[in-house]
Amino acid sequence: MATIIDGKKVAAAIREEVKTEVAVLKEKGILPKLAVILVGNDPASVLYSRSIERSCRSVGVGYELFDLPETTTKEEVITLIEGLNKEESIHGIMIELPLPAGMDNQNVLAAVSPLKDVDGVHPVNRGYILSNSEGLFPTTPQSCIEIMLRNGVEISGKHVVLVGRGVTVGKPLIFMMLNQNATVTVCHTRTKNLSYHTKQADILIAAVGKARMITADMIKPGAVVIDAGINNVEGGGICGDVDFENAVKVAGSISPVPGGVGSLTTAMIQKNVLKAIRLQGKC
Repeated sequence: MATIIDGKKVAAAIREEVKTEVAVLKEKGILPKLAVILVGNDPASVLYSRSIERSCRSVGVGYELFDLPETTTKEEVITLIEGLNKEESIHGIMIELPLPAGMDNQNVLAAVSPLKDVDGVHPVNRGYILSNSEGLFPTTPQSCIEIMLRNGVEISGKHVVLVGRGVTVGKPLIFMMLNQNATVTVCHTRTKNLSYHTKQADILIAAVGKARMITADMIKPGAVVIDAGINNVEGGGICGDVDFENAVKVAGSISPVPGGVGSLTTAMIQKNVLKAIRLQGKC
């Protein structure tokens, strides 16, 4: 049976680190603050924004929600962002996705200052990933790496097989794993004989968005399996992209859903707020 990689335990440790750093900053007169922009009333986005608020307040990070109606124009959103870019008391800006249909995501996301882009979606920060430079990076890929490193998983020199090439997780994770000195194979919808590739992995990362797609017979015995997927289950609840109940019998270690990678994301947003303060030269 595989060792279960406990994301909640890692998240708790990160939050304690954040609390300590926030206390130091407050002694210097710096009050870390995150601004979240929510356009419309997408139920998942509303829940996530509330979750972020609770988490931020629990560690002493300020939080302000800009709750805009679905009829808000792109120009109005960008005007708000430009104001927040200039506001000294705001250290991080996050845009809740999805934006309403018809609104140009790229223009809106690119309006956020790269130095306040705590979601790591600005083209400049994506470029920093490619060049292995200092920047603000997406929280879910960061969470995949943190959950491994903090559980003693050696990434350098290992063969990582990543299933999924989405903009949010897969693509940035390719280069973030290369920056960890892994050998990376990327699989996607056009990959032929997927299981051949997945069974070569020392570390298998699933970021597909398809419930229980990765089955036990696709995993090399003893491999590390990181499940970055989240899917709704009929009748309620969520599951990952990995068939956990059977994969746990084959893998050496495995992250569950829930309780794995997803547990870290709000804590990593807070870490990015603190990193943004440093990058802005405020401490």
